Amino acid sequence: MSNPSRRKVISLGVALGLVGAAGPSTAWAWSPQGSVAGSGAGTDPEYVWDDEVDRLLVALIENGQVPEVNNALASWVNNDDPLPAGLPTDLGAWLRKVNSLPSWADPAKLARAADFNRRKDTYLFMLYGLGSGIMSTVIPREARSVYWSAGGADMKDRAAKTFTFGYDLAQLKGFEPEGQFVVTANKTRLVHAAVRHLLPQSPHWAGGSDQDIPISNADILVTFHSLGTYVRRKLLEWKVPFSAEDQEAFLHSWQVALHLLGVREEYIPKSWAAAEEQSEQVLTPILAPTTEGIRLAEDLLGLPSQVDLGVTRGFLNEFVRYVLSDEIGDWLGLERDPAAAALIRTGWPAFVLFREGLTPVAPGAFYVFDQFVRALAMAFLNNGSSGTTTPIVIPTGNRPSS
Repeated sequence: MSNPSRRKVISLGVALGLVGAAGPSTAWAWSPQGSVAGSGAGTDPEYVWDDEVDRLLVALIENGQVPEVNNALASWVNNDDPLPAGLPTDLGAWLRKVNSLPSWADPAKLARAADFNRRKDTYLFMLYGLGSGIMSTVIPREARSVYWSAGGADMKDRAAKTFTFGYDLAQLKGFEPEGQFVVTANKTRLVHAAVRHLLPQSPHWAGGSDQDIPISNADILVTFHSLGTYVRRKLLEWKVPFSAEDQEAFLHSWQVALHLLGVREEYIPKSWAAAEEQSEQVLTPILAPTTEGIRLAEDLLGLPSQVDLGVTRGFLNEFVRYVLSDEIGDWLGLERDPAAAALIRTGWPAFVLFREGLTPVAPGAFYVFDQFVRALAMAFLNNGSSGTTTPIVIPTGNRPSS
């Protein structure tokens, strides 16, 4: 969508006070003083997209160039890889401009975050997979956007691509020249731009959406809070040792990731206190079930069935309830399993204490939890095989039925 059209959206939204039931419930009130920039215009991120790359993707899609661009980008993997030949000139120029860390990125903090991710990967797999992953299905805008986009028709592939983003973010050298996250973030940014052009053409999405254009800066912030902010909160709740230095480094990796995804610096929280304040405004009030989200949750929870988890579906359902809430479990229609619920609510805290060396006594269910974590990680990898990730490609259409 062109800039003039976007200005119309902004003008109408501000003038009429249009706020959908699935969208923000209050006007933007988070102060840019709490951001890494320390100041800003205070513009509502609800009406901020990624204009330059959006224009590029409109042209690529309308000119039928996306397949050749995807072919060219397939060989572009590591952060220090040269841009492949054959890219359109304007796309190549844009990628050269954005394919680097911001000036304020701290290599030492990024390295510490990566080491923390390695040390705590057991909990991160659980929280990102069964926590954040299922939470995304009760974020109405995200659920509808995923369901009606091309990726919604193949959730195994969609989940694997999401795993690729998280996997590359968490790698020990993910932000370094030999790492892959900067490239992965830029490919994700291209996908977002394509979806912003394609999804409004779906009558199914448009008919139920409170937006004219998906994936605004506000939407990306919501996703960040369902990932980074949520995970930090749960780790502290579980009493996993998490030093102030590790917490700062963990936040910094997400600050850099948000920058690489095109979020303006005036919206990127500078501290966890600022992040929690922002999350309370943009994430907490909007959680709700949708038809699309219920279907996606069932698809996602069906993926582990392709790998031997060593536990029942009831156990899986109860773990989702444990890491999110019974209310969300009820929204999604997750059947109860009282025996599994009792095992998880007593055994998981003991499992954490033992793994962290805080008690010498291994819980009786230690093996169950340990195998469950390993199998769950495998379930979200490409084709269930470790050491592989799914290439991120630019879509050319929406969900086939739309």
